[in-house]
Amino acid sequence: MNEIEVRGGTARQRWYARSMAEFCIKHLMPRMRTLNIIIKLKSTKDAMGYCLELDDNRSFEIEVDKTLRLRRMIETVAHEMVHVKQYARRELHPAHSKWMGKTINPKKVSYWDLPWEVEAHGREVGLFIRWAEYHKLADKKWTQDN
Repeated sequence: MNEIEVRGGTARQRWYARSMAEFCIKHLMPRMRTLNIIIKLKSTKDAMGYCLELDDNRSFEIEVDKTLRLRRMIETVAHEMVHVKQYARRELHPAHSKWMGKTINPKKVSYWDLPWEVEAHGREVGLFIRWAEYHKLADKKWTQDN
């Protein structure tokens, strides 16, 4: 059974982060049952979030900036969960900068053109909208603010 632990932030932020992580597992990796994910809600300085693969391709640590507006924070969880999917399915090998078996030098390619970031940025909003609709939150003002 997948395990998700959320640390830091407010109780409300922790609930939303866990809810989005569960939603992403259900929609991005429905057959995976052995994921271990720790989400840390904290103040970050140079990025909205990070995803780190730990010991194997089933354990991950996500950091998300807790000072973001709520919608942006939840979208960032979705973005980082796309990276979890990429690592868990071995689409992305972080140590070797390999994407789908092809080596990509991140120093020679703009962040915005890295294929793993293209996918994560491309899916984060759609995941958020589907999540908000699923939880009947799509009509709330905070879900409309970007």
